[in-house]
Amino acid sequence: MTYLEKLSPWCIVRLLPNMQNRIVARFRRRSDAEAHLQVLRRLIPSVSFRLIFDVPLEQQNLTA
Repeated sequence: MTYLEKLSPWCIVRLLPNMQNRIVARFRRRSDAEAHLQVLRRLIPSVSFRLIFDVPLEQQNLTA
C-alpha cells in the first residue's frame, strides 16, 4: 500500500462476480465517500457498490 493510499482509507468498492472486487475511489473522509457513493448508486443503479475502511496491514517483526 502506497503512502497516498494510507492517507485515504475510505474506499468505494465495486462488487464483481466470483467474489472479486475493484476499488473505484479513495477518500480521506467518510462523509465524502458516502456522498460519492450516493451519486454512483443514482448514476449506475445496476452495479453493486460498497463503502469500506481499508486498514493497511503493518509488517510484523518476527524475530526469535
